[in-house]
Amino acid sequence: MGDSDKQPQPQPHVVVVLPIDVPVTKTQSNCKSQIHIQSLSSSILSQLHAGYFRISLSLTSQALLWKNLIEPIQDAHALRRVFSLIPSTAFTLLWWLALLTLVTLSFLYVLRCFFHFNMVKDEFLNHVGVNYLFAPWISWLFLLESSPFFPPTTLYYKILWWVFVVPVVMLDVKIYGQWFIKGKRFLSTVANPTNQLSVIGNLVGAHAAAQMGWKESAIFMFSLGIAHYLVLFVTLYQRLPGNNNLPAMLRPVFFLFFAAPSMASLAWDSICGKFDSASKMLFFLSLFLFMSLVSRPMLFKKSMKKFNVAWWAYSFPLTTLALASTEYAQEVQGAVAHVIMLVLSSLSVLVSLILMIITALNTSMHLPAHNLDSKQKSNCAAT
Repeated sequence: MGDSDKQPQPQPHVVVVLPIDVPVTKTQSNCKSQIHIQSLSSSILSQLHAGYFRISLSLTSQALLWKNLIEPIQDAHALRRVFSLIPSTAFTLLWWLALLTLVTLSFLYVLRCFFHFNMVKDEFLNHVGVNYLFAPWISWLFLLESSPFFPPTTLYYKILWWVFVVPVVMLDVKIYGQWFIKGKRFLSTVANPTNQLSVIGNLVGAHAAAQMGWKESAIFMFSLGIAHYLVLFVTLYQRLPGNNNLPAMLRPVFFLFFAAPSMASLAWDSICGKFDSASKMLFFLSLFLFMSLVSRPMLFKKSMKKFNVAWWAYSFPLTTLALASTEYAQEVQGAVAHVIMLVLSSLSVLVSLILMIITALNTSMHLPAHNLDSKQKSNCAAT
């Protein structure tokens, strides 16, 4: 047999398996990081709602309270002079914190309007959510009033007042127009304590206008707010025992019952130039409503089982009541009035501080988990 008939013998193959991990490429790592950021930002924007502006309401009203407390007053009572020990730097830091919080929340909510417009639309049509659309504008007005940079006489103050008040009036037309056109049956169905934010928005606008000396504009905003407050107060007063329109976790918003008359007393005080009988009556009404609520802690038992951003609804009404008490004490110049002011102001600051600490400790609870859908995973795998 010749050489041509010889078949080549198969050679043995040796396969060596090395126990090493395949490194993740830089492209894959960047892809996963990008998807993580997109997923996280989308989840934050979808979970964010106007109710988060409760935080800015509390901080901006606190800034105005601190500004009033540390303001030097001639022949001030001894209890009032206690607050003069607070350094002005503390007020400035608080004002900047309030500004940073409000700017951040406003920016995120604008992004929500662009990327999740349907959710914003649903919120606008909701009988509770629409009322919190007043909250950012109220916060901006409070921040403007407490600003250490823009006195009420400056042009910037006047321009910003118009910028913040026009959206309030536009929302008024929407909400109050529905009450007027659809009548009592509609109002009794949708009425809930958060509706008082629409009233407070008008009263804060009136207070800020009176600070500029715009008395006619202040009276316009005040009359618009107080007229609808009377209708709303009677409606809510009748429906409160059987009110089923509000979930148990939102019961802290019942504190808005005394926030509206407190703000009304401040607005009327600014319009008249003194804390007269009308302002005192509104202040006493708010003080009575406050005592009525705090004497019924079981009403808030279910809402306090787990932390919720609705807890911030405790702080803002307390601060408006404390603000009214400072004006009342300044007018009366009595020991009892200054004790009330001291107690309410201290309680307001303490509650706000506790809420800031609790919110900081529970921030991780509100951050959405990082989850990738199948399409995102396949895109990363393909990369």
